[in-house]
Amino acid sequence: MNSAVDSDVCVIGSGAGGAPIAHTLAEAGHSVVVLEKGRWFKEDDFSKDTQLFRKRVFRSRVKDERHVLLEPEENGGWSENTTGRFWGGNIVGGATNFMSGYFHRLKPEDFRLLSEFGPIEGANIADWPISYADLEPYYTKVEQLVGVSGKVVQHPNLEPRSTPDFPFPPTAEHPIAHRFDETCKNMGLHPLPMARGILSEPYNGRRSCEYSGFCGSYGCTSGAKASSRASLLDQSVTTGNCDVITSAKVYRLNSDSKGNVVSADYYDEKGNSIRVHAKIFIVACYAIESARLLLCSPGQKHTKGLGNDFDTVGKNLHCSAGGTGHGVFEYGDFSEVEARQLKIRGPFFNRALQDWYVINDKRRFAGRTKGGTLDFVFDPPSPMSEANSQKWEDRELVWGTPLKQKIKSHFTQSKDFKFEVFCDWLTNDNCHVSLDTEEKDKWNTPVARVKAGFHPHDVKVGQYLVDKGVEVMKSMGADKAWGNVWTAPTSNLVAGGCRFGDDSKTSVLDADCRVHGTENLFVTDGSFMPNGGSVTPTLTIYANAFRVADKIKHQI
Repeated sequence: MNSAVDSDVCVIGSGAGGAPIAHTLAEAGHSVVVLEKGRWFKEDDFSKDTQLFRKRVFRSRVKDERHVLLEPEENGGWSENTTGRFWGGNIVGGATNFMSGYFHRLKPEDFRLLSEFGPIEGANIADWPISYADLEPYYTKVEQLVGVSGKVVQHPNLEPRSTPDFPFPPTAEHPIAHRFDETCKNMGLHPLPMARGILSEPYNGRRSCEYSGFCGSYGCTSGAKASSRASLLDQSVTTGNCDVITSAKVYRLNSDSKGNVVSADYYDEKGNSIRVHAKIFIVACYAIESARLLLCSPGQKHTKGLGNDFDTVGKNLHCSAGGTGHGVFEYGDFSEVEARQLKIRGPFFNRALQDWYVINDKRRFAGRTKGGTLDFVFDPPSPMSEANSQKWEDRELVWGTPLKQKIKSHFTQSKDFKFEVFCDWLTNDNCHVSLDTEEKDKWNTPVARVKAGFHPHDVKVGQYLVDKGVEVMKSMGADKAWGNVWTAPTSNLVAGGCRFGDDSKTSVLDADCRVHGTENLFVTDGSFMPNGGSVTPTLTIYANAFRVADKIKHQI
């Protein structure tokens, strides 16, 4: 066992939950070491190759690292298979390198899900131990430091803000966006420009968006995307107080008789085991892996794993519920000017609807119900995958000349719009993380066993919102419009597993995200969230990590 240099703070993981800790404490003059399993890639390393998705270069190989996934079957049983779908990014900055950058804030209701909407049988709903007001200053901080572009417009579900607008103006908009705005207003809806974690102007040594269209699933070649590496870690390292160690697979945390963590053990690229000592430890490995690391770290006081005295670690995992839909717009149905506008590639179709963030529809629901967000976007350019998607029609395989004609029509005669629906995946007893008793990774550590059962209420809400999205597409003039509800776990929007709360018997973390029963161990990725809200969680993870960083800064 080799020993690395001691530090004040050891951060495990370099994504949205880890980088704000490193940035804040390094700027304050504390020594910080960041342990990252992946390698350090920068802008010049990212390609706009349509076939170079994150899974090909930037994800772990299934033969090296995997998860055992259990999903519900229609007959009431559970399927079981090994998968690599949950590796969001084996790279400095993690999954923040490959996100689409939808940066909506949570709303006050999200922090009071139980008290606002009441219990639902079979769901483990809980209020947060903090309020929206506690997190609001940190939302503002992230918008400036990480770089969020947008425009605040008034609508019925607008959350309170301490600033009148975003620090950066909206990214360039597609000219057809005006048609969406007019359609929604005629329907009595409130279209809003989507806030994006993408720079519309150069900032802090980063270039602005170049509108290549290669966003979701691709690394950003300009540094405009709000990845934790580009926006925070690059600056943290320049302070001289932050050291990022790559290819460092942390496999155990060691604690003393009081339950406090004294060191972290990791394997380097050559398989050598190295030990890091620090005063404060931060776990931010991505929800599933953070729970696994705690469970793999029993000690004298925490015999069942760190924070697991009451068997709470891994419980209340959740993904993002909702769905997706499409609208196909035939150029021939539009004027020559609008058809020409439809063909333009590059600018974002930055529009969202939050009119149904809270649903008051007595025909479909018994009472006031938590709803969600609809984000309307273009898919990233991927001609190969688009062409491949044309080979099926009405569940029948298409080939030869009919396939060629269909592909030609797809690329020359129409434009495909997409919408994504986000609503709460209600935490329940059938969605959790444990250690598998048989499968092990290449370092001989038990892999995570992920049971991903969903609550039927999520499907009902998701279908309601998908139907609304299809209605908007048809009103806009779509020749065809359809949508589907998600019932499988999302691969890149996983949270929970280390819920924070005031009661150590029902939560893993306290309100400051400190592991119960320890003084110096914190979990700051999406694991802390009792619910994910009805938006993507990255902005909230960033904001909470900055909040916790301020707490730690006064503790050291």
